[in-house]
Amino acid sequence: MTLAPWICRSCTRALLNRAQSLKPQLVRFASTESTLAPSLILRAKSLTAEHNELQKTLNDSFDAAKAKRAGELRRVATALEEWEAANNAIAELKTMAQEPGQDADLAAIARDELDTEVAKLQSLGRSLSASLTPRHPFADLPCMLEIRPGPGGLEGRYFADTVFKMYKGLCARKGFRSKVIKYDLAEGAGDQSSAEGELPLQEAILEIEDAGAYDIFRAEAGMHRVQRIPSTESKGRVHTSAVAVWVLPSFAEASADEMDVDNPESEFYIDPQELKIETMRARGAGGQHVNKTESAIRMTHLPTGTTVSMQDHRSQHRNRDEAWKLMRSRIAAQRAEQREEEAARLRNSVLSTTQITRGDKIRTYNYNQDRCTDHRAALDVHNLPGVLEGGDVLDRVMDAGREWLVGKEIEMLVAEEEAKAKAAANGGKK
Repeated sequence: MTLAPWICRSCTRALLNRAQSLKPQLVRFASTESTLAPSLILRAKSLTAEHNELQKTLNDSFDAAKAKRAGELRRVATALEEWEAANNAIAELKTMAQEPGQDADLAAIARDELDTEVAKLQSLGRSLSASLTPRHPFADLPCMLEIRPGPGGLEGRYFADTVFKMYKGLCARKGFRSKVIKYDLAEGAGDQSSAEGELPLQEAILEIEDAGAYDIFRAEAGMHRVQRIPSTESKGRVHTSAVAVWVLPSFAEASADEMDVDNPESEFYIDPQELKIETMRARGAGGQHVNKTESAIRMTHLPTGTTVSMQDHRSQHRNRDEAWKLMRSRIAAQRAEQREEEAARLRNSVLSTTQITRGDKIRTYNYNQDRCTDHRAALDVHNLPGVLEGGDVLDRVMDAGREWLVGKEIEMLVAEEEAKAKAAANGGKK
């Protein structure tokens, strides 16, 4: 029979106390594990490998398309490098803090540093996830804010004016170039104003002309709800009204003098290989010359079927130049129309007229409680006048909305990557 080794009661209590003191540290060490989805890490490593290969190729010979792609992937490669460095630092600090016989002071320093690195890792994880989301195609463009009253009658129109002034104030404070495209008051309401000086706004369009404005404001699209006591309310009851905000991309219009016809990125650029050019004899009045020489030009843009015919001049060369000019203008106009249609589809997807109800809200402005709440980010800020003036506190609210939007895009990306992995696994089984 083997007897268990004898331990005195005082030693037992000392061991238990030591175990209890180590428990918070063990829990803290366990919390340093990465919370990133494995599919995102795999995607980041794959894109980083692509970036590194492109860089090697570009070191040998420059290629514009490869350079552009490498630039797009650089933020992923940088974010992954920083995230992996933080993970390595945490692993080293954990070893130092848990190593038997480690100097007590060094172990304490390691534990303090570990807290800092863990917080840093969480931030870097969010940055890495955000870098993996596809950049919005309109992100670098200027934008237009369309503001219209929703349910709430005259109160809704008054608050629409306040929202309009809120964004104007924000632009003025941040130095954004803004221009009022439209500002219409409600018919029949006259120019009567509220006690706060608000006008009964029917519709307003504010254009923010700075590049990248769309990315800054895109999370503002949605229903903005207001709760307050109207100045005309005799019984002190709180009324609820709503204002709809659309955020649309704004496309700069190039004048004929600014046409960069040789730049493939220009709206006026046409690939010569996409044109069919025919010469023929001119028809109609003009004497014997137009009927005997092939000076007329017919030009057809094969991808769109757009046709231009020019015979106004005796010179075939001049007719060709005029046909080119007219073709460029027509194709540019078609591309602009396509952009407008795309913007309209975006508008309908962001906020359709059926969604303009009091229940569908992204934000609430509560006057009685001096509170602004972003319901998507679950953020409450107090100092409502500062928000409505477009002050610094509005930045906090807008930043929270953008972070929420990026978070939703990350969720979609994770779901997409997991679906791809599952499909690949099922295909492999077959």
